Amino acid sequence: MPNTQSAKKEQKKSLVRRERNRARKSSMRTWIKRTMAAVEAQDLETAEKSLTEAVKLIDKNAKWSQIHANTAARRKSRLMRAVNSIR
Repeated sequence: MPNTQSAKKEQKKSLVRRERNRARKSSMRTWIKRTMAAVEAQDLETAEKSLTEAVKLIDKNAKWSQIHANTAARRKSRLMRAVNSIR
């Protein structure tokens, strides 16, 4: 437990940031899963729509340093290849 006033405030800020970070990453993962589900169902229209949202969130998470830039590039590449495979 924090003893000083500043340590208490830092702990509060840390908890708020943790929840925000978890929500951002969770949202990104959800859109990636939606895209892959559409690819497996051979639904090109849905896959393309969810791909744009997934790519947007992957880029934002990389910008916010939630994920490494190379990880973002790899995930986008895999999603693009998956969607292009059903065209």
